[in-house]
Formats: sequence, structure tokens, C-alpha cells
Amino acid sequence: MKNSSFISLALKGMAMGIAEVIPGVSGGTIAFITGIYEKLLDTIKAFSPSLIGVFKKEGVSGLWSAVNGAFLATLLIGMATGVIVGVFGVTHLLETYPEMLWAFFFGLIISSAIFIGKQVSSWGITEILLMLTGVAVAYYITVASPAQGNEALWYVFLSGTIAISALILPGISGSFILLIMGMYSFIIPTVKNALKTFDSESLLTVGVFAAGCLLGLTTFSRVLSWTFKNYKSPTLALLTGFMLGSLNKLWPWRNVLSTRVNSKGETVPFLEESVLPAAYDGNPYLVGVLITMLLGFLSVFIIERLGTKNEVV
Repeated sequence: MKNSSFISLALKGMAMGIAEVIPGVSGGTIAFITGIYEKLLDTIKAFSPSLIGVFKKEGVSGLWSAVNGAFLATLLIGMATGVIVGVFGVTHLLETYPEMLWAFFFGLIISSAIFIGKQVSSWGITEILLMLTGVAVAYYITVASPAQGNEALWYVFLSGTIAISALILPGISGSFILLIMGMYSFIIPTVKNALKTFDSESLLTVGVFAAGCLLGLTTFSRVLSWTFKNYKSPTLALLTGFMLGSLNKLWPWRNVLSTRVNSKGETVPFLEESVLPAAYDGNPYLVGVLITMLLGFLSVFIIERLGTKNEVV
């Protein structure tokens, strides 16, 4: 792999990693708009029991080639860097400038929905109905009482299995799934603590979550590949609707109706209500919010413009 290709792919992986930390745009969307989506999906699908036979016949070099090792390793390096940057950066911004951070996410998901919707080859009655269904289901989730979450290891494993599916699913953020499941305010700080202190309890939680991610990634990639191959436009239409319906969850002005105390003794929001800036309990930062919302909106189209549509070797 040429140095320029390595740097380009690593940066795309970094963008995917950051995207997976924030509840706005998914890593799958970044892969889609930067032209590496199909290669990523094929690479994930390559992990199967058949690799044992490849290793016996061709050794390490054959195995490396079968899983597109150069592509995967470079992408993972970038993603790991992005996750670290996202975990520390996002948690800090959530504590200091939550309104503007959510506004950025809001802009991101609007432009992502537009981009995914543009990929639908033909908007027939089926696609329109599926989009409206996605809007209705996602909106209902945002207004219904969110799950309180469960810090038991089995639920952490389940959270990882479900949330990681968004890594290869254009249109749905894995962090948004964690929000719905009530696990975002537990998983992200735990990852941050594990990276900072190497605390054994935090490392165990992260390990279990990673195991769930691995299971979800290897199984869902095959389901998604079949769906996209046979029902691409209906699938993208449904995802577009889901993204539009989820915007309520990312509205920058939300008043806290009730709170809960997590395992670390921290008081975190539980129920929230979206309001207009004038009714917001706090400084609405109207100008700053509008500017960051616009920046979020433009980001996806900038990535689309800069992202080459040629596959990376």
C-alpha cells in the first residue's frame, strides 16, 4: 500500500472511529460516503470457519490476503485512534458545551439522512411507506421512556452486539443505539476510565462489550450483505426514515425531567423534553448552536466531496 493510500485510509478509519462515539452519524455512513463501504463489508464477511482451511493450505500469507489484511489493519489503526479521540473529546464537550455539541450532531444526522436518501435509486410507494415507517418507529423510541440501562455483564454484552451493527449500517449510529438502550452514559465513561487507569473492573466491562461487538459484527454483516444485495433501495429508504425520526433525540435544547444515579454515584439525565430556545432551562447559546448545527450539516458533504470513490487497495 502506498503511503498516500495508507494515510487516506487511516484518516477515513479515524473519522469512522470518532463517528461511532458520537450519537449523530454512524461509522457505516462515513464508510459509505468515502467510498470504502463495499470493501469493508466484503472484508468483514471474509471472517468465517473457511479461514482455517486457507491457513492450512497457504499459511499466514494466504490468511492475510484472504482477510484483506493491509486494508483491515490500516482501517483499524485509524478507527482505534478515532475512538480514543472521540471518547476523551466528546465526554469533555458534553460536560462543558452540551447544547452546541448536540447541535453539531443534529446537523450531522440531517445531512446524513439526505445523503442516504440520495442513494435510493427509485422512490416508489414501497420506499415511501418504509421511510414513513422508519420515521414513526424512531420518533416513538425518542419520546417513549428510555431504558434505564443495566450494568450487568450480560446486558453489556448484548449492548455491544446490537450497537456494533451500526458500524456497518449506513444511517444508524451505534452510540445512538446505546442511548436508546440507556447504556451510553455508562459505556463511554467506562471506556475512558479503562484507558486512563487500566482499572480491572472497567477493563472487564470493556472486554465483555468488545466480545459482544465481535459477535454482532460477524453475524450482522452477512444479514446486511443479503439485504443490500436483494433489497437495496427499500433498505436505504427505511434507514433514511429512521434517521429523520431520531432527530428529536438530538435536539440541542432539552430540559431534564428526571435523573438517575449511575454506578459511579454520578447524577445523569433519565427523562428529557425537547423545547424551544426560549423555554430552555439554561443559556441557549442560540448563535453558537446555529453555527455548530450548520458546521455539522456541512461536514458530511465535505467528507463526500473529499472522499474518493475509488476503492483503496
